[in-house]
Amino acid sequence: MTVVIGFEGSANKIGVGIIRDGEVLSNPRRTYITPPGQGFLPGETAKHHRSVILTVLQEALDEAGLKAADIDCVAYTKGPGMGAPLVTVAIVARTVAQLWGKPLLGVNHCIGHIEMGRLITNAQNPTVLYVSGGNTQVIAYSERRYRIFGETIDIAVGNCLDRFARVIKISNDPSPGYNIEQMAKKGKKYIELPYTVKGMDVSFSGILSYIEDAAHKLLTTDQCTPEDLCFSLQETLFAMLVEITERAMAHCGSQEVLIVGGVGCNLRLQEMMGVMCKERGARLFATDERFCIDNGAMIAQAGWEMFRAGHATELSDSWITQRYRTDEVEVTWRD
Repeated sequence: MTVVIGFEGSANKIGVGIIRDGEVLSNPRRTYITPPGQGFLPGETAKHHRSVILTVLQEALDEAGLKAADIDCVAYTKGPGMGAPLVTVAIVARTVAQLWGKPLLGVNHCIGHIEMGRLITNAQNPTVLYVSGGNTQVIAYSERRYRIFGETIDIAVGNCLDRFARVIKISNDPSPGYNIEQMAKKGKKYIELPYTVKGMDVSFSGILSYIEDAAHKLLTTDQCTPEDLCFSLQETLFAMLVEITERAMAHCGSQEVLIVGGVGCNLRLQEMMGVMCKERGARLFATDERFCIDNGAMIAQAGWEMFRAGHATELSDSWITQRYRTDEVEVTWRD
């Protein structure tokens, strides 16, 4: 049996998870929440992570019923993500690995999401839609790489939603995206927004600029409600994502779609993707908020796969990087 502990803290979530041969033993997490109308800054986010990470680590061990001696490997998020939070987590992971005398393993955050999704859903070889606050990619596995078939050319879909939430002062608790989803359910009127698909890629910055500019005018003249704007934005963004995912499926001959990343929790996105999959005779796989939102167990799971395949990170190489593409990693643990 191989037991791996994973540390995740690339954005505003800090999590520590423990995996033993495909079983999630523990997965506690904390979230740095800012006031409505504000985002989270790297320095303040790192300060939050520093204040709670040792508590979360102890919770993970206690919940799993394990001691340091039971751990075989310490995995941490190498990137991509926000610099200061990544450094905070990497320092703790390095220290723990040295104190416990365990091998260290730097994990690609995006691959953590994919491997967790594959574990939880049992999807075999899916086309992956990875959607979060920092990333938007359509991915498929081929010849020892997770290949990126399409992606955003500017901002991520989650960033677009988060920044719109700030415009109309939606609460960040538990997350702006979740609160937009709830408001969108009450929307009755569709406001036409720019729809920007460029081949296999998407662009969200123009849509955000348009709705930021139009929101005040539309709301003050009672042409629509905040709920209508949330509904319209979701429908437009998600339609774009479904389009490029379907195109990637056609290219790969795939009959499975796996949605991962924080935005993947959105039930409307899952519903729209499900309609497309049904029309193609394909299957849709998705996880709930325990595993699609950033968490330590996903880093532990990717670390487990990598460790079993013979990977390890020397202390001198245990740095972090804010830019770390999904297709940079050689996937030696898959056929």
